[in-house]
Amino acid sequence: MHMTTKALVLREVNYKESDKILTVLTEREGRMTLSARGCRRKNSPIAAGCQLLCWGEFTLYEYQGRWSVKETAAERLFEGVRADLDKLALASYMAEAAETLSEEGQPEPELLALTLNCIHALDKLDLPLAQVKAAFEWRCMSLAGYEPQLEGCAVCGREEPEEPRIHLGEGLLCCAACREKLGEGVSMPLTPAALAALRHIVWSDRKRILSFRLETEGLRLLGDASEAYLLTRLERGFRTLDFYKSLSSPAGKGN
Repeated sequence: MHMTTKALVLREVNYKESDKILTVLTEREGRMTLSARGCRRKNSPIAAGCQLLCWGEFTLYEYQGRWSVKETAAERLFEGVRADLDKLALASYMAEAAETLSEEGQPEPELLALTLNCIHALDKLDLPLAQVKAAFEWRCMSLAGYEPQLEGCAVCGREEPEEPRIHLGEGLLCCAACREKLGEGVSMPLTPAALAALRHIVWSDRKRILSFRLETEGLRLLGDASEAYLLTRLERGFRTLDFYKSLSSPAGKGN
């Protein structure tokens, strides 16, 4: 059995002397695990398409219940991302998150489009990395069924909460003065501008989720909350996120 599909490579693992095992997110079949035989050999015709973060067309064949790569045609290698360690680390984190949130054989067109759009933004758009990261985290969690309730304070009903906070465990918005009535768990502060940006990310058309601007403090709070929300709701960490954050730490900079 053969299949041709567009796919984004989310993970690559070297296998044997010249092979790789790939995890890809496809247009129609969702997440798939592929064997890329001989792709690490010199002059392999499938080598370019079997790289982490490559977007392209894959021709696959099934043998004994497993899918293998027969041909590839790489369409985007995101060279601007590969040339910058911070961007590469952030894109790798997005890929790992997409892998975690997708299921084998379950189509995820919105998650695939989100991941591609955010990697494209890293590659071509002059935006703060923290802005792209926060937008990706909030939107992918919404797609995964963890969309925060942002219509107003969950306690008093105020549409524009005073000193707004987002409760990580419940995904609820509240005023700072109403916080204790939501019960136990961590909540994180947002500025009014950061709340407006969060609503834009969650509610707007996916092609416009990055079309917002925030001052430094608002972007920091939005990003701190998005990361904490994702880690709290998924109840796990990400090695790629740890590496990305290490690059901006004093130790990561060699100081």
